[in-house]
Amino acid sequence: MSLLAFWSHPLVESAGYFSVVILCLIIAMVLFEVVTKYKNWVEIKNGNVAVALATGGKIFGVANIFRFSIEKHSSFLEMIGWGTFGFALLIIAYWLFEFLTPSFNVDKEIEQDNRSVGFISFILSVGLSFVIGASISN
Repeated sequence: MSLLAFWSHPLVESAGYFSVVILCLIIAMVLFEVVTKYKNWVEIKNGNVAVALATGGKIFGVANIFRFSIEKHSSFLEMIGWGTFGFALLIIAYWLFEFLTPSFNVDKEIEQDNRSVGFISFILSVGLSFVIGASISN
């Protein structure tokens, strides 16, 4: 088996995509930790369901965006580039959510375990990941 045949084998490609997306997901979670005013993993450890919902939505959203990117782009670099662009759009959507709800502070409500706000954050991340994913799939 030649080296080129090895790297283009479906199992090797799948493992490569998986590894790259896991790395991108870890980076995304670190960036979300910086963007939010609370400590995601500390709050989740303490049983904060609203933070778990919001964080779960972000994880699903980022993974879903990369799913679309893998499906439609033929190289690792294209996949990473479009996935990263989609992730940036998801962060912008989170800031818009905060901006468009001036009657309360989204981060503060989620930190205080307001599960309704956490659930809406979850739904926004999941729902918009489908829209973002479809738009980066051209």
